[in-house]
Amino acid sequence: MHDELIAQAQAWLTEDPDPDTRTELARLIDAKDETELAARFSGTLQFGTAGLRGELGAGPMRMNRSVVIRAAAGLAAYLKKQGHDDGLVVIGYDARHKSHDFAQDTAAVMIGAGLRAAVLPRPLPTPVLAFAIRHLGAVAGVEVTASHNPPRDNGYKVYLGDGSQIVPPADIDIAAEIAAVPSLTTVPRPTEGWDTLDDSVLDAYLARTDAVLSEGSPRTARTVYTAMHGVGKDVLLAAFARAGFPAPVLVAEQADPDPEFPTVAFPNPEEPGAMDLAFATARALSGEAAPDLIIANDPDADRCAVAVQDGTDGTHGTDWRMLRGDEVGALLAAHLVRRGAAGTFAESIVSSSLLGRIAEKAGLPHVETLTGFKWIARAKGLRYGYEEALGYCVDPDGVRDKDGITAALLITELASQLKEEGRTLLDLLDDLAVEHGLHATDQLSVRVEDLSLIAAAMRRLREQPPTELAGLPITRTDDLTKGTAELPPTDGLRYTLDGARVIVRPSGTEPKLKCYLEVVIPVGSHQDLPAARAKATALLESIKRDLSTAAGI
Repeated sequence: MHDELIAQAQAWLTEDPDPDTRTELARLIDAKDETELAARFSGTLQFGTAGLRGELGAGPMRMNRSVVIRAAAGLAAYLKKQGHDDGLVVIGYDARHKSHDFAQDTAAVMIGAGLRAAVLPRPLPTPVLAFAIRHLGAVAGVEVTASHNPPRDNGYKVYLGDGSQIVPPADIDIAAEIAAVPSLTTVPRPTEGWDTLDDSVLDAYLARTDAVLSEGSPRTARTVYTAMHGVGKDVLLAAFARAGFPAPVLVAEQADPDPEFPTVAFPNPEEPGAMDLAFATARALSGEAAPDLIIANDPDADRCAVAVQDGTDGTHGTDWRMLRGDEVGALLAAHLVRRGAAGTFAESIVSSSLLGRIAEKAGLPHVETLTGFKWIARAKGLRYGYEEALGYCVDPDGVRDKDGITAALLITELASQLKEEGRTLLDLLDDLAVEHGLHATDQLSVRVEDLSLIAAAMRRLREQPPTELAGLPITRTDDLTKGTAELPPTDGLRYTLDGARVIVRPSGTEPKLKCYLEVVIPVGSHQDLPAARAKATALLESIKRDLSTAAGI
């Protein structure tokens, strides 16, 4: 085994075009580091509906230029088989380590294959790339990003000409073409021939952001903004300036791109501690400068987090709390309904059922899809789509994907409108709870080093299914691997309880088992809300405990 590993590594080394990973791999070979070599050569990164995502480094199980060149060659071959012999592929990238290199390699491979290629002018939000595909009439798009993953990761997200991310069978077909690449020496990579775009595409995107707001709507809400060390700042500030909102106060320590993400353990607004600097910035502002809300983008700015003042905590003065993605999803839906929006409201199956209640009362179509915007964006007649992981599509005609910039504009417009009425986002959430019942959601998320633990937990739940959770009988169990009339097959389990719902699934982008919980408590009046919230919190905690035991995690 040892000699075979060394031979594999030597063969990879001879083709590797990147001096950084060549040096790294040569060092491992010289040291005969069998453990590390085995980890890197135990297989290949799998290309799926999330494209590629993984840790940077040398070898086929890591993200590197060799892996990206093969992926680009496979995509080019797929596009040509689809009849796009000289189609345009537009490429965007974030500010992570190697992102620019991966974008340039992709452009070179496309030109070498006889296609046309255009690269965005600098690191920009993922939604700008999603917009550019349709705006430029491209046959495909690539975004080099690992979104909110740890600093050591990077990724490769593929879109087709409709501007939405790939779904089966395109991912399987592209993966087959990648596997068919015999060696990097067979992939032509000219050193020129692609276009580097100017700011006209970004300008067109920014002009489009104006369309998400109502003409003449209030623009008074004050915000604190963090880009989470990512690429959102300049585009968001430009969009807010165009809209006429007060300029956001920046979280200075996190404002500019930094691939090391030095102030956060994970650059994801949902992770504990990630918003602490934003809260501190907001608390330091007072009087007329005091903010009405905090806005955060994840590093590629396709997600939007929102935090609001919620009482005082006795230590810092004003207390702030993150709204859940489901809360923001409901607020944006209610705002769009109030503005007279027409069309389908769509969400993933793991998101709150409150959206369905809002849509039903407004007489609008509502659909549930599998997790991910690759599915939500394909809802027929889509007007608004969201998923609980802070993703919102509020302008599907412009960006057929989640967009943290336009979502930030729309939630700030809503906060401004409520401010003019002497109300807040929390007041509107209370109204929605009284009108439709309190829909309380939570998540049990377990990060693992060993992926087999996730498979074991899913197997245990299938072989020894729970019959009740938190004392509530399970009235129906759906094994989503079999698919339903509305949903393609996916690895997941859905439990329906009396007044509650639980979905368990492996994450598609991270080594996590994710369990999504929702309880619905009827509410008679605003006076009943505190008791309903206390009951919901207790139920969710009890469901979490019982589910954890049942799954053996």
